[in-house]
Amino acid sequence: MPRTVLRPRRPAALAFTMTIIALAAAGCSPRARSGGGDITGSIRPQAAAPQPSLEQQARLELDSLSARYRASPQDAGNAMRYGRALRATGQAPQAVAVLERVAIRDPRNLALLGEYGRALADAGQFDQALEVLNRAQRPDLPDWRITNVQASILDQMARHDEAQRMYDEALKIAPGQPEILSNLGLSLALSRKLAQAEQVLRQAVAHPAADRRIRQNLALVVGLQGRFGEAEELARRDLAPAEAEQNVAYLRAMLARQAAPSQAGRPGQGPRG
Repeated sequence: MPRTVLRPRRPAALAFTMTIIALAAAGCSPRARSGGGDITGSIRPQAAAPQPSLEQQARLELDSLSARYRASPQDAGNAMRYGRALRATGQAPQAVAVLERVAIRDPRNLALLGEYGRALADAGQFDQALEVLNRAQRPDLPDWRITNVQASILDQMARHDEAQRMYDEALKIAPGQPEILSNLGLSLALSRKLAQAEQVLRQAVAHPAADRRIRQNLALVVGLQGRFGEAEELARRDLAPAEAEQNVAYLRAMLARQAAPSQAGRPGQGPRG
C-alpha cells in the first residue's frame, strides 16, 4: 500500500492514497455467491440501532469461520467468507494462504479467484493479484467489480494512466457506478488532475448510492485545490462532530504543507504515494 507524505494519524474517511484500495478491495467486492452481503455495506432493517463496523463484525465472526475452515477446508463459500473477515481485520497474508489453498483445489471457481486476487492485492502482491484477477474475469460477461479492483491495483503501482483507462472500461460495463467514479476521481487526483478529479467525484456524489466515503473524497480534492471553506463544509456534512474535526484537521495540515516554502511541487497538488 503506498505510503503518504504526512505522518500524523489520518482520519479513515480522508485516507487519500489508501482510499483507493479501501474502496476497491473492501468497498467494491462482489456479492458473495453463498448469500453474503455486499462489503460496501447496505441499509439493514432496524437501522435506528447502531451497526458494528466491518472490522467489528468480522472479529465477531472470525472464530466460527476459522472453526468451519479447519473442519472443511475445501468449502469454497466458507473460505471466501473467512478470507474477507481476515482482510477486514488486517490479516491479508493469512487470507492469501487460506484462499490459495482452496483455489488450488477449485481453479475454475471465478468468485473464489476474485476473492483470492483481492487478498493478494491487500497483501501487496500486485503482479500476482493482477494475474489471478485476469483469470477471474469472463471475457463474455466481464465483471465491473473485478475491473475496478484491477485498476486500483495499477494505481497503487503508480501506473495511473493505465488505471484510468481500466476505470473507463469498468464504466462501459456499469455506467455511472459511484464506486468506479470515486476511484477514477482519486486516480486523477494522484495524477495531479485536480479539476478533472473534482468533476468526476461530483458525478459520483450525485449518484443515489454514493456513501459518505465518496463525499469525503470530494471534500479532500476540493481542499487540495485551496477551497478550504467548501471542503470543510463537505467534511462536516455527514460525520459525527469528533470525526469531522479530525478530517478538518487533516485538511488543514495538508494545505499548510502545500503552502510551506519547502514544498517542492506546485500549489494544489496532492500527496505523493
